[in-house]
Amino acid sequence: MTALSAGVVSGGVTYHDRSPVRAGHSVGTAAWGPHLVVLILAGALAAGAWLRRRRLPSERRPRGLLPAPLGRPATRRIGLTARAVRHSPAGLWRLAVLALLAVLLLYLCWRAGVQMLGGLDPNFTVNAWGGPSYAGAMACHYLDLAVVGTVAAGLLDQALLPLPLAE
Repeated sequence: MTALSAGVVSGGVTYHDRSPVRAGHSVGTAAWGPHLVVLILAGALAAGAWLRRRRLPSERRPRGLLPAPLGRPATRRIGLTARAVRHSPAGLWRLAVLALLAVLLLYLCWRAGVQMLGGLDPNFTVNAWGGPSYAGAMACHYLDLAVVGTVAAGLLDQALLPLPLAE
């Protein structure tokens, strides 16, 4: 939430400092075609994951919308992973990957916040991937955010050590 809030503030500053001169739209900057492909692929992968999950016996199905490291279990898994470095110094690589993924997720949250208010400036979205409109730019950027965020959360889930079965 803090990264998103900081992004909203940054976007507000960007909007406040906007130029009164309208920028011209450059042809070919909208990228609707690639985003349509991303949307179709993401939808197909989500449907496939949902179908695969439905085939698992109920006791083996992951709980929640995404099998991602969220909340208190994630905090315990991060601690477990950090403590494991004492036993295996190679675990430092795992921590480095975890740190990079965490920074990426924080950046994505910040960028989403920036786009909320910064995108109200027509010059902010005129040559954006989904531009020149606010709605189009937000649709494409949030699609990117959802796809990249889901991949990063899934990689985090794979990189963190699992909790012992007793918990």
